[in-house]
Amino acid sequence: MQVAVLLPCYNEEAAIAETIAGFKEHLPDATIYVFDNNSKDRTVEIAEANGAVVRSVVQQGKGNVVRRMFADIDADVYVMADGDLTYDPAAAPEMVRLLWDHQLDMVVGTRHHEAEEAYRGGHVLGNKAFTSLLAWLFGRSFSDIFSGYRAFSKRYAKSFPALSAGFETETEMSVHALELRMPTGEIATRYGTRPEGSESKLNTFRDGWRILKTIGRLFRVEKPREFYGTVALAIQVAAIVLAVPLFVTYLQTGQVPRFPTAILVTGMSIVAVLTFFAGLTIAAISRQRQEMRRLAYLAQPAPGQSAPK
Repeated sequence: MQVAVLLPCYNEEAAIAETIAGFKEHLPDATIYVFDNNSKDRTVEIAEANGAVVRSVVQQGKGNVVRRMFADIDADVYVMADGDLTYDPAAAPEMVRLLWDHQLDMVVGTRHHEAEEAYRGGHVLGNKAFTSLLAWLFGRSFSDIFSGYRAFSKRYAKSFPALSAGFETETEMSVHALELRMPTGEIATRYGTRPEGSESKLNTFRDGWRILKTIGRLFRVEKPREFYGTVALAIQVAAIVLAVPLFVTYLQTGQVPRFPTAILVTGMSIVAVLTFFAGLTIAAISRQRQEMRRLAYLAQPAPGQSAPK
């Protein structure tokens, strides 16, 4: 079993040495890769000095780093964590064991923080809200959809499109597993505070807005029938509300005095019908895309199985 530990990093000179040491201790046979994303400090120098394989990604953003990691690295199991020492390397062997023994495609390390400063209250509330939203849109979800601590199978890594550019990539990872109905698991892991000198790159409102847009985009792309059907229903309901006074006036007087409103109602009804059928057409296209991703997923062996002949 080849295990690759993937650590996306940006200005983590204060924590990267201990992070590498932790994963070396608990996964001694794994290859540790540090993917540096234009760090301006000594992250690269320290990572190399501590025995990690360092790769550079010029395009800024965690999603861009994840795309390169999954594309460039070949392994049986991928363990992804941050280079800021917040995730507990001691949990990695159990995550790998669960994924391998039960032939899962993703194991999420759900965060449990002991110190309040490790995980701000606003982030906890936002995580719960977005997790509930994802469950409502896609039928099921994970306990911690924003966790950056995950183990993946090879067939997950090589079928994941990685279209996001920033921190919304974790949301995209969760939706990818949900849409392809992959076998997944979760393990509670300790989430600690950053060491002195390490700063969070997450902006609560900016990245929260980007995550919300990502969920909306994924819902539109992955569930077009429901998305466009909802839009069509809203337009049609608005048209009916505008049409009721016209209809009442027509029954009373036999006339339609507000002709522009009648034209608007007619146009809205036409748009609603077109939107509904557009959703049906896009749903057929989305189904084909999903089948292609499923075939790319099935082209790789399950964890613990030999490659297909």
